[in-house]
Amino acid sequence: MILRAVEDADLIRKARRGDVEAYNLLISRWERRVYNYLLRIVANREDALDLSQDVFLKAYQNLRKLEDPARFAPWLYRIAHNEAYSLFRKRRPEGETEELQPETMEGAATLGGDAVFPVELTLAVFSALFKLTADQREAVRPQNLAQASEELLPRHACRPNDAGERPLG
Repeated sequence: MILRAVEDADLIRKARRGDVEAYNLLISRWERRVYNYLLRIVANREDALDLSQDVFLKAYQNLRKLEDPARFAPWLYRIAHNEAYSLFRKRRPEGETEELQPETMEGAATLGGDAVFPVELTLAVFSALFKLTADQREAVRPQNLAQASEELLPRHACRPNDAGERPLG
């Protein structure tokens, strides 16, 4: 398990018990990534900032509903996704009835028959890559994945499989 995920799980447990400072630490860890994700979707800085605040408020209000603290990242991105598309629905002209779906959005992909967005797909790829040895990771690592790793998973977040292996990134 990635060190950051373990630390996040501990912070989540503390926040569930009412430790506001623990939740503030979670926010500080995730706010830039959530903001950047929302900015890519809504393409407006003010909207992305407002939505980020809404996302963290909803996450705090629903933290007890998170069944598996190890799944915090995908859960948080799903809240962000839902908030962004709620904004789109609110702003949609009255006569427009087409529902915004991942299948119709540019940049969406499918994984196991389910529509996923780039950030979800990237998280799934990283999860699979961390199960490989360093040599295996090096053999399959595409260049754009190395660039994405700097934003999504800092170098210290990867725990090597064997002594002396260097992290992905």
